[in-house]
Amino acid sequence: MPLRRHKPDAHVQWLRQEAGWVLQLRHDWRGFAPDGAQAAPAEVVQGVVRLDVGQLTGWDANLAPSLWALLAPLAQRGLALDLSALPAAVRAPLLLAVQAQGHPLEARPMRSEAGTSLFSTMVDSLRWSELRTTLAFVGELLLAVGRLGQRPRVFRWTDLLHQMDEMGPRSLPIVALTTFLVGLMLAYMSGAQLDRIGAPNLIADVVTVGMVREMAALMTGVILAGRIGGAIAAEIGTMTVNEEVDALRALGIDPMVHLALPRLFGMLLTAPFLIAFAMVVGVLAGLPAVTLVYGVTVPDYLHKSLLALNWTHLWIGLFKGTMYTLLVVIAGCREGFYAGHNAQAIGLATTRAVVKALVWMVTAACASTVVFQSLGL
Repeated sequence: MPLRRHKPDAHVQWLRQEAGWVLQLRHDWRGFAPDGAQAAPAEVVQGVVRLDVGQLTGWDANLAPSLWALLAPLAQRGLALDLSALPAAVRAPLLLAVQAQGHPLEARPMRSEAGTSLFSTMVDSLRWSELRTTLAFVGELLLAVGRLGQRPRVFRWTDLLHQMDEMGPRSLPIVALTTFLVGLMLAYMSGAQLDRIGAPNLIADVVTVGMVREMAALMTGVILAGRIGGAIAAEIGTMTVNEEVDALRALGIDPMVHLALPRLFGMLLTAPFLIAFAMVVGVLAGLPAVTLVYGVTVPDYLHKSLLALNWTHLWIGLFKGTMYTLLVVIAGCREGFYAGHNAQAIGLATTRAVVKALVWMVTAACASTVVFQSLGL
């Protein structure tokens, strides 16, 4: 339906449509309190008022009372309010306020955020508004790196060492188990086909190239998305709920430098070693299959693996794996800083961080594979 803009403002935009009005919330509402300039126009006398939060980049506990200051006059005029787009933590008190005064609400079934968060997060992660917010967050990270370069003494090296220990050595067992099983499965599947044409010696080529170039990096990213990405979102999200992030800002401490950069640098330093370890484990996992099932000797397998391996496959695998793990950290930090202000919001932020990291990794894997193959690499 065509929309007509009315009374432009940095945070509030009233849009007129055929069935009523749309109250569009924009930008960061943390610390923002609307005044008379953002009130509903006098023409809003009938129809349904629907809220749109697609361009809302941040909010705090004051969002609900601030919205009620805008919506209360509309409810008193008898207009129906559609609050389904609001986060649950904001929608619940507004519903109570509206229903307590006996004012109408738009009859619309409310979706369960817990039940639809997985699918909606997968779709929302590729929306332009979501990508724009994420790009803005990446820009904030880069600016934080620049500020750190000007004042390197404010960086906490103990936090960096702690993150490196958590992301590196403590992740080795689960990465080893996962990549071993994937390498073993890849050897069995490729061997079943190659043995039909009498070429079991080529199993080593398939396993080596597949693990080094693609699978080791991707599986490491998947494991770290669940283990590290969710943990980062939960940790920073809890600090956001407890207003510890706001306290850091009040003390003059940059939250991006204090919280995000140690995790980003820790992943950047440990990811190449973790991926190289996954490559070795995945290639060696093919030994049981080729020796016990297809009769290839251990020296032949190792010799064919070394012949199939080259520097191009190695650096492409390391590049992809490092890119995937950085996406994990960005997703975790982004969702943590933009989390809501209750316990449910922490769970939702954790889910969104993991799902977004997986969607971004698969998208990056497809795009990078097409690019490298087009370049003949």
